[in-house]
Amino acid sequence: APKWPKETVKPVEVEEGESVVLPCNPPPSAEPLRIYWMNSKILHIKQDERVTMGQNGNLYFANVLTSDNHSDYICHAHFPGTRTIIQKEPIDLRVKATNSMIDRKPRLLFPTNSSSHLVALQGQPLVLECIAEGFPTPTIKWLRPSGPMPADRVTYQNHNKTLQLLKVGEEDDGEYRCLAENSLGSARHAYYVTVEAAPYWLHKPQSHLYGPGETARLDCQVQGRPQPEVTWRINGIPVEELAKDQKYRIQRGALILSNVQPSDTMVTQCEARNRHGLLLANAYIYVVQLPAKILTADNQTYMAVQGSTAYLLCKAFGAPVPSVQWLDEDGTTVLQDERFFPYANGTLGIRDLQANDTGRYFCLAANDQNNVTIVANLKVKDATQITQGPRSAIEKKGSRVTFTCQASFDPSLQPSITWRGDGRDLQELGDSDKYFIEDGRLVIHSLDYSDQGNYSCVASTELDVVESRAQLLVVGSPGPVPRLVLSDLHLLTQSQVRVSWSPAEDHNAPIEKYDIEFEDKEMAPEKWYSLGKVPGNQTSTTLKLSPYVHYTFRVTAINKYGPGEPSPVSETVVTPEAAPEKNPVDVKGEGNETTNMVITWKPLRWMDWNAPQVQYRVQWRPQGTRGPWQEQIVSDPFLVVSNTSTFVPYEIKVQAVNSQGKGPEPQVTIGYSGEDYPQAIPELEGIEILNSSAVLVKWRPVDLAQVKGHLRGYNVTYWREGSQRKHSKRHIHKDHVVVPANTTSVILSGLRPYSSYHLEVQAFNGRGSGPASEFTFSTPEGVPGHPEALHLECQSNTSLLLRWQPPLSHNGVLTGYVLSYHPLDEGGKGQLSFNLRDPELRTHNLTDLSPHLRYRFQLQATTKEGPGEAIVREGGTMALSGISDFGNISATAGENYSVVSWVPKEGQCNFRFHILFKALGEEKGGASLSPQYVSYNQSSYTQWDLQPDTDYEIHLFKERMFRHQMAVKTNGTGRVRLPPAGFATEGWFIGFVSAIILLFLVLLILCFIKRSKGGKYSVKDKEDTQVDSEARPMKDETFGEYSDNEEKAFGSSQPSLNGDIKPLGSDDSLADYGGSVDVQFNEDGSFIGQYSGKKEKEAAGGNDSSGATSPINPAVALE
Repeated sequence: APKWPKETVKPVEVEEGESVVLPCNPPPSAEPLRIYWMNSKILHIKQDERVTMGQNGNLYFANVLTSDNHSDYICHAHFPGTRTIIQKEPIDLRVKATNSMIDRKPRLLFPTNSSSHLVALQGQPLVLECIAEGFPTPTIKWLRPSGPMPADRVTYQNHNKTLQLLKVGEEDDGEYRCLAENSLGSARHAYYVTVEAAPYWLHKPQSHLYGPGETARLDCQVQGRPQPEVTWRINGIPVEELAKDQKYRIQRGALILSNVQPSDTMVTQCEARNRHGLLLANAYIYVVQLPAKILTADNQTYMAVQGSTAYLLCKAFGAPVPSVQWLDEDGTTVLQDERFFPYANGTLGIRDLQANDTGRYFCLAANDQNNVTIVANLKVKDATQITQGPRSAIEKKGSRVTFTCQASFDPSLQPSITWRGDGRDLQELGDSDKYFIEDGRLVIHSLDYSDQGNYSCVASTELDVVESRAQLLVVGSPGPVPRLVLSDLHLLTQSQVRVSWSPAEDHNAPIEKYDIEFEDKEMAPEKWYSLGKVPGNQTSTTLKLSPYVHYTFRVTAINKYGPGEPSPVSETVVTPEAAPEKNPVDVKGEGNETTNMVITWKPLRWMDWNAPQVQYRVQWRPQGTRGPWQEQIVSDPFLVVSNTSTFVPYEIKVQAVNSQGKGPEPQVTIGYSGEDYPQAIPELEGIEILNSSAVLVKWRPVDLAQVKGHLRGYNVTYWREGSQRKHSKRHIHKDHVVVPANTTSVILSGLRPYSSYHLEVQAFNGRGSGPASEFTFSTPEGVPGHPEALHLECQSNTSLLLRWQPPLSHNGVLTGYVLSYHPLDEGGKGQLSFNLRDPELRTHNLTDLSPHLRYRFQLQATTKEGPGEAIVREGGTMALSGISDFGNISATAGENYSVVSWVPKEGQCNFRFHILFKALGEEKGGASLSPQYVSYNQSSYTQWDLQPDTDYEIHLFKERMFRHQMAVKTNGTGRVRLPPAGFATEGWFIGFVSAIILLFLVLLILCFIKRSKGGKYSVKDKEDTQVDSEARPMKDETFGEYSDNEEKAFGSSQPSLNGDIKPLGSDDSLADYGGSVDVQFNEDGSFIGQYSGKKEKEAAGGNDSSGATSPINPAVALE
């Protein structure tokens, strides 16, 4: 093991502040060793910028301190190879204390000169060192004037005193400078580094097989710094020592042998050398003679797609190396087409393949020994193409996106369409419904921001692959603000604080603004208030705060898709109390009685209290007086001032007060004590008739002193008393119009023409309305409404009977009707119009009509103001509508009634016919009911008074023609025989009628009692047995006035139960019907024959004998 040479170590004495070097001088060693400085306690000597160990093992002190005074500085040498550690004799460092340490500028202890030159080997590390002394302790900096320092390979060690450069390269040539500095000056040293390299291979010679007559070339290319010298040996003999032979030569480091023969088989050696090292490589040259042979299999099939490049293999072997030719099926070389190109290894390439390139190709390999041939089969397929690729999309978070992909393939190849997302294959994931892939569609559900990226449709076969890419961008509201910090808390005394935050993720939509909110957990927990918004490029702001609020802040980012999640909440800060800065608003003074005034205001929000509690100082005094203010402090937002005069103005002030003082001086508000009912009566100036349904009412302004309060406006009330011919006795409906206080006129519209009205005008204030001024007026005549019904009944092929009912609203005195009609197919030409002067007329017979034309009929009622609204019907004669048809006719039965129903044929004109019920069974004679006259358009008929559990035949007759027959059976279990006489003589009927008359008298008495007491009937009650022929409901949308139905032409009686409306008088009915029937009819539908043993009778009331109203046969007029 190495040993330290024996030496006498003398103490080192130095004055405090001076520099010193403790030498180590370890014994020489063939292997690297490690140096440590320790004391006798085997503790390492602490090293820093002042004390450091150099690469040579010496311990350097830039300046010594009294704390460095020790007698046991020991240098240890560690030899890792032999695993031994030896130590030097201890060095005694004695430091003399001084009271005046002298500052001095830096001086280099290592290296000691100003510059030095170093050679660094390429690929090896380079270590540069600078150790300086001085007081104060100098700092070391490293500079490279010739270029930037390679930061990725440079490390600084030993408190910047050592620079280590890893893996030195040629680019690291140049100057490196160290600079030692303190407050008194600097010292520097320049290292000039030259990078050199041992030889290394660029191209190493390779052994090879040659045939006779070929030229052999062995390349030996090396690099190094300095440039290595290259020499060759053949079979161990330097080329320079061989006899000069023209067979070989050396050219740029390469050994070239021409026209080699089997006797030239040899081993060669290339040697490269410079001062840093040596390279040596062996290469063998084999010269043999072999016949040509093709190693590629014969009759191999190659497939490729159009537009691609195909490679046909033909690997040949032989010595000499055989030549390779490619021929087509005709034996012609294929190289005439520039798309075909050969490779040195025999492969044939064909670029831009076409469909006609399909076929057989021959590879011919030949040398001086022989020639061989193989066949290669090429099939060119259609290229795969994506005809519709996916399109880039921008979608919102949580939605779904669909990508579609369509591709065309060669029909003989197996196609495949797959999807990739950011380079990874996508598949439907088990139970997850994230991805749905089917028929060239990719659907991604529940989009999240992690789903955005590039998505590709990959269409492939076994021969080619094509890809189409689309980009998905997922947008949405911003992410949460990740971090929130409060600063400048000292500003809380000024009710300010600074809030800073980290930017939120914008999620592909720029952040437009940040919303800063706060919560007071004491006053309003879990309720957040906005303090303001700042632009989206701002991440801090100083907030102006209110006194005495427990602030907890949060920040929310907002973009065009809305707000994101809020940030984590901040710490809670409390602002100090202060006097109120605001007073209540909306101060009002109004009385709810005639002798008080209620002062109200909108209370302050808690965040404006500026203290834990707030009260209100209320002051008031009569307006115009200079006397003292009366005041009271209250907590509730109102105060009642009692014992005031009626409607007196007061000056009012309300001021906020808390424990810290009062709010600002409040504004004076004028309030009023309670109002009384107005005493002013509006004076009417007159009523101007504007037209038959509108008037203008004017009045003079009232005396405001008599209003006893604030004039709020005028109530205009009016109602219709009846027509000018007859006043209504029915319930009166009043309409009201409210007119503003600054207006003294109003237009009343929607009035009934030819009517009498009563009018009242009242002034009103907050207390109520005053006395009314009254006036009556009448409206002039107007045009009537449309007739209520218009029916067309076929009479013959050239005639029609028109039946109608008068209008409900006459709006004057009816003077007659205007009837117009024209054929539809002539476009309104040939219209005939004539006046019917009789207002009581209800029918009109039209003759000489064309049997094959359809007509439009228009009927208008007239007054002296002219014709009114028309009622229009379309139809034709019997010839046009064809044979009468009872489509879908059916009959149903109850215990004592039967309902016959049918569907009128579209386009069939209305006509009248008879229905006859005949009982079947034991007694046929006298069991039939009277035939009834029915209208075709009414769709159904109900026959009452049938026997239970009885079969009936139903006969339908029109004129002299039998139209239809059917059967029905009533329900029940027994028969009750009807007497031949009418039921009007039966006792039960007489009792029933008497009961109805008695009930009617009781109702009349109750009505008169109610009217005498001022009561009002319901709007729907009908009081008059005879209705005023002028009345009609008004369709007034402005005032909603109710109209008494006083002008119905039907009177108060109900329509016939079978739905037929009697025009004038009663219709003819069939006489009593016997067992055998001989039926004859007049053209108007009445019977002219008679039945066995019966006299011809006239059935009063027509169809009224059919009984009471049923759900199927309602008591309404059917058109």
